[in-house]
Amino acid sequence: MGYRRKAREYALQMLYQYDISQQSSGLFDGFWSDKVVQDDIREFANNIVDGVIKNLSMIDEKIRLSASHWSVDRMAVVDRNILRMAIFELLYIRDIPAKVTINEAIEIAKRYGVEESGSFVNGILDRVVKDHQEIIADKL
Repeated sequence: MGYRRKAREYALQMLYQYDISQQSSGLFDGFWSDKVVQDDIREFANNIVDGVIKNLSMIDEKIRLSASHWSVDRMAVVDRNILRMAIFELLYIRDIPAKVTINEAIEIAKRYGVEESGSFVNGILDRVVKDHQEIIADKL
């Protein structure tokens, strides 16, 4: 498992914590206080979490538009935050191919979500990619 997968898993944990508490103050310090990890893992995870939190309303709007018959608030917390991370990566991190982002999101959903999480995440991310080809085109 590469450092980015581990970083995504940590980012998911932090976003889950943020989603439940709605508190970003002290999030990073509190989360990392008892963990010994490589700097590149910590930096990548923090970049994802910071980017998701700063762009949360826009990211949630992308999810809402791509998830017909699902409100963002009613989605499982794990699925919602995997989608948020992946959409942030798709739209803002230029050096990761879209296929890699989507595959990573599906694998993390299978590991941390419920049985249907992988296909649920895949379906919504496919729709996001189709709806935003002009932004993601050079990453496909």
